[in-house]
Amino acid sequence: MQKPDIHSASDQTLFEALLEAMHTHGRDEKRIEDIIPSLDSYADLLKKSLALGRLVAKVSAPNENVGVFMPNVTNTIALIFGMSAFARIPAMLNYTAGIANLQDACDVANIKTIITSRKFVETAQLESLLAKLQNVQIHYLEDLRSHFSLWDQCWLFCFALRFPSLVNRAGSADLPAVVLFTSGSEGTPKGVVHSHRSILANIAQIRSRLDFYASDKVMACLPLFHVFGFTCGAIMPVVIGAKLYLYPSPLHYKAIPEIIAEKKCTVLFSTSTFLAHYATHAKAHDLAFLRLVLAGAEKLNPQVHQTWMDQFGLNILEGYGATECAPVLAVNTPSEHRLGTVGKLLPELHADLAPVAGMVGGGILKVRGPNLMLGYYLKRAPGILQSSEGHFYDTGDIVEIDQEGFVKILGRVKRFSKVAGEMVSLDTVEKIAMAASPEHHHAASSVQDAKRGEVIVLFTTDQNLVREAIQHASKALGVPEIAIPRKIIFIKALPLLATGKTDYLHINQMAEASG
Repeated sequence: MQKPDIHSASDQTLFEALLEAMHTHGRDEKRIEDIIPSLDSYADLLKKSLALGRLVAKVSAPNENVGVFMPNVTNTIALIFGMSAFARIPAMLNYTAGIANLQDACDVANIKTIITSRKFVETAQLESLLAKLQNVQIHYLEDLRSHFSLWDQCWLFCFALRFPSLVNRAGSADLPAVVLFTSGSEGTPKGVVHSHRSILANIAQIRSRLDFYASDKVMACLPLFHVFGFTCGAIMPVVIGAKLYLYPSPLHYKAIPEIIAEKKCTVLFSTSTFLAHYATHAKAHDLAFLRLVLAGAEKLNPQVHQTWMDQFGLNILEGYGATECAPVLAVNTPSEHRLGTVGKLLPELHADLAPVAGMVGGGILKVRGPNLMLGYYLKRAPGILQSSEGHFYDTGDIVEIDQEGFVKILGRVKRFSKVAGEMVSLDTVEKIAMAASPEHHHAASSVQDAKRGEVIVLFTTDQNLVREAIQHASKALGVPEIAIPRKIIFIKALPLLATGKTDYLHINQMAEASG
């Protein structure tokens, strides 16, 4: 399979990439579907995109950040491409984040207009959430459709569908294409602004390492407001010609394996947490059509990897990325993979490892490449882009890169504690707890201590886990005793973000409250 040229593949806008995909793969084959029993071709998607883009243009201004408050459905994909054509910037809002985070997102990106669906809002019972938002105008697609006049219909069928390239007002590939938001797992969300180039460059980088085919069908159940779901689960299948099945939630653990079987999906992007739940509910034949399972957003649990190998004969390929990097930075592949690593860095990425005081080996990973964001929107300067152009992005992750180029994540800078003068990885603490109690979930935090600087607090879903068991596991792993938590607290379930990541902001607050 011929690998794409990263520079030429990214010298387009998202809407131009859609038009090229339609030209390459044909207008009429049905390729995109969601839970509504209908199939859309590229021609169908183009029609929806142009119509929705024109409607959004009636209630917004060129280059405005417009909030998209929508689930994983075909209309959301059409909105993204349609807004691209009309030079509106979709700002993907997290409808699971709660009012504080949602209001913060609207404030930092200066969002004054939100597009949503009344049916979705009512089904998901989100009326009260939207009602609490301040300084925004909510527009429902059901209402906007009544404004699609006879003149608009003539424009669509007589001009736009015949000459879609003449409709395109998106401009340069280096202009903003989307605003995504950091998860808020460790603080206030930031608006991350990506250009058309950075999104499409990352897709080309991924394809330089992994083969995708027009015969593939991607199961897209990660939310589109998360960068992993946005780029890998939604935009990439459309622009490369693969088939796509959109499902509204990754939390339906029993239904998703059954749908993968029914729809004969061949590619799944997910997280370790979700993959663990799918394995619990899936029958062996449910996943028989899968050929690529890629995990990101959090560290892959070795037990989850082994379970998928044993039960389904599938080798989960772990990758690594960041919202600021569109997202993928490194990935294991079927031909080059090493368990315990996140694979090799993608091409065209330049990396630097900054030393960490108190640590021997590894360093803080800083990267620069074509997939990096344009910059941030921050709360201190709402709607004003804080440019990152030309700079290395500091991932905040401490990594090792071996002689063959495989990247091993040692932990986040914020996920280290200084106990009695020594740096202790909280990820290592969780690894010890997992070895002592593999059937349960664990999360480590730390609190200030007058004598030791900091002490480690472990939250666990195992109500029988005791310090002696962790000490035994620590010795078996060869981990110093300083990494053993001083306090173990039982909770029924770990707090999670919508993406499946542990909500460490909540965990840290719980640790502080524990005294």
